[in-house]
Amino acid sequence: MNYIDLFAGAGGLSEGFVSSGFTPIAHIEMDGHACNTLKTRIAYHNLKANKQIDIYNNYLQEKITKEELYSAIPQEQLDTVICEKIESSTIDAIFEKIDDLKKNKKVDLIIGGPPCQAYSLVGRSRDSNRMKNDTRNYLFKYYADFLKKYKPKYFIFENVTGLLTASNYFEQMKTLFESKDVGYSISWQVLDAMDYGVLQKRKRVIVIGRRGNNKFQFPEPEKTVNEWKIKSDLFADLPALKPGSGEKIMQYKTGSTNYLDRFEIRNGAEFVTQHITRPHNERDLSIYKIAIQKWLKNSERLKYPDLPENLKTHNNQKSFLDRFKVVDPDGYSHTVVAHISKDGHYYIYPDLKQIRSLSIREAARIQSFPDDYYFEGGRSAAFRQIGNAVPH
Repeated sequence: MNYIDLFAGAGGLSEGFVSSGFTPIAHIEMDGHACNTLKTRIAYHNLKANKQIDIYNNYLQEKITKEELYSAIPQEQLDTVICEKIESSTIDAIFEKIDDLKKNKKVDLIIGGPPCQAYSLVGRSRDSNRMKNDTRNYLFKYYADFLKKYKPKYFIFENVTGLLTASNYFEQMKTLFESKDVGYSISWQVLDAMDYGVLQKRKRVIVIGRRGNNKFQFPEPEKTVNEWKIKSDLFADLPALKPGSGEKIMQYKTGSTNYLDRFEIRNGAEFVTQHITRPHNERDLSIYKIAIQKWLKNSERLKYPDLPENLKTHNNQKSFLDRFKVVDPDGYSHTVVAHISKDGHYYIYPDLKQIRSLSIREAARIQSFPDDYYFEGGRSAAFRQIGNAVPH
């Protein structure tokens, strides 16, 4: 079956569909670094299918350039990545590009979720107008334009749970999608990634539209009973790092774990990519140490007002009190979000021997990306793409 991926990001949602046998017709994404990540992943899938994975591994090891990698891939596959912002001034041109790509193929499915900052509780709490003037609130209207144009059998729309309480946007969206003009019956559920083997508490609204009058019936999901732990099952084989250290390519410290094998995080390569941390100043490291000690001793979160006065730099001691947060080593991570690209305060590694924030690869693993999934654009761009992604 063929699909179009809207607001594609780095391709987490798309990766799940590709691995399930679906064929992408187009990925539409506005961020240039994410578009390059999509192209690099397209190269991976092509080379793997043609038993030329050595070419991809040579790129990861910087033995060939990105241009040389892409030259080994049919141009029509790379062209499926349309690097455009979806808005009124671009949508007709995007339709033209998709029509050229799909030729006589039918679009069976449309997937994707618009940027979620306008719906998120954090986004609204930080904006004096509660994000009411944010144009991203209405990106679902463009989503509906794609549905009217291509009339897929189904669509899958993913977003934060804040969508359900953000003014009446969710009701507007359902009314639009179910209108005679668009023509879908809507079903939705709130699903948590931790129920499906992802070591992360991540609740999201999943909306499934079915063309016509018969609603899609969510199957009773086969949930996974998680007996795994972040540190001993997800991170155990990764080399120890100091702040600001790591390499694009590193050797594993140990063999794999049952978790990494079962969920194909370690999927064949003899090395791990982008196990790189950001640097921290001495003040942050002192705070991280206190936060780690509190969590490891009593499973207690550090509250900003409890810091020694010499470590405080903010006068605001009434909101965002948990701006420093340690990842639980013995359970699931809290939700990874795009803010991880700004600083690492909310994602502190749970070990007094490694006082630092998470590496790119550790964050990617929490989001269920395999170790050979390469994020283009540098450290901050990689963190942003990971935080915005959908675990697959």
